Amino acid sequence: MSHCEENNINAKMVPRTEEEIERIIKRLKRIEGQVRGVQKMVEDNRYCIDILVQISAINAALKKVGLNLLERHANHCVSKAICEGNGEESIRELMDVIKQFSK
Repeated sequence: MSHCEENNINAKMVPRTEEEIERIIKRLKRIEGQVRGVQKMVEDNRYCIDILVQISAINAALKKVGLNLLERHANHCVSKAICEGNGEESIRELMDVIKQFSK
């Protein structure tokens, strides 16, 4: 069966597997904990540089989640759209989100 046939479902997206969802949620919860940690650092009047280092780590973690989602989207949803003849619209949408993501 070709990749086009595998993804032939009637939806714009290819649904994430339970494993993919769990992995993303786990990462987001870890980031949420980091944000709470930064809030506590501010409340405790911690040194600015220490707080900034943690904010940088949070930004890097969010960017990694975003890049993983972008890669998955390209490999599944965009690929599906191309196979179904809707590739131009899907690629335009992907490029728009990449531009927004890279600001």
